[in-house]
Amino acid sequence: MFYSVKYLFTLILFTGFLFTPAFAQEVKNPSLIVDQIEISAEKFNVILRDSQIVNLDDRHSVSWQVTIDNNLLYGNPYGNAVLRFYDQQYDDRFIEIGMGPKPDNKFWVAVTTEKEGYVIVHKDLERGWYPETKSIISYTDKAGLTVNNGARIVVTNLDIGTFAIDSYSTYGMESSTDPPAISSGSLILDFLSGDPSKNIYAFFPFYVAAGIGIIVAILFLTKKRS
Repeated sequence: MFYSVKYLFTLILFTGFLFTPAFAQEVKNPSLIVDQIEISAEKFNVILRDSQIVNLDDRHSVSWQVTIDNNLLYGNPYGNAVLRFYDQQYDDRFIEIGMGPKPDNKFWVAVTTEKEGYVIVHKDLERGWYPETKSIISYTDKAGLTVNNGARIVVTNLDIGTFAIDSYSTYGMESSTDPPAISSGSLILDFLSGDPSKNIYAFFPFYVAAGIGIIVAILFLTKKRS
């Protein structure tokens, strides 16, 4: 009988994993937010002091990902396309992504911390990002910040505390007398966020395993007493 229970346990557990994706497709996570923003070239032709903070329609928290598709044509070899994502709770906290022009394609990532203030956590002066691919910024409240430059991960699980994006800003010129940093094109941001715990079916196999484990324990104790 004990071996039959083991086989039953294996079968039901496997079934739980097998059918969970189907349930997950039918029942969407109610916290899931998907959004796309296209930023035109002229938005980068300002200096940092004159950059405007743009509020997002939705707040992205708990677990989020931002995909950057840079299709900008740079007009100034010293110009950049710089993005700042701001934390909902503190306006002075932000994540900064900088992307320079060809041929160097410099790339940097900076964050603000309570103790050190503005800190550059990654910087590549050559081949820092790749126009033919997309850069990805991802965050979870458990694992921290991770950044992929389109070819490799350059920042891994950086602890930045709790961070919920609710706004952004752009700039690209070092001086107001410089030529425009960007001449044409656009940059597309794809936002994806949600709270994994809001999808009950994500934990379905574990519930099955726990339930069957209890049943096995009861049967084992019953057999032992008899």
